Amino acid sequence: MPSTIHIFVNSEPIPATPETTVAAALLNAGITTFRHSPQGEPRAPLCGMGICMECRATIDGLPSQRTCQTLCRDGMQIHLEVTPA
Repeated sequence: MPSTIHIFVNSEPIPATPETTVAAALLNAGITTFRHSPQGEPRAPLCGMGICMECRATIDGLPSQRTCQTLCRDGMQIHLEVTPA
């Protein structure tokens, strides 16, 4: 298994470690806002165990996936409602 893989966040490559959660990979890359609430407030992982649903993103075309419960795979496509810095 390679020591580094790449996931794509809004089409931008982000290095990740295999078997790391998507939420951890995004946070390690400095991405701290994953989506916005209906009122426009920034949202990101809160509980880290799949209960709060604040970390949702579209992963490989499937909307509302919990990034804290999804493991990274090489080439995975993640779409956030916000543009990564």
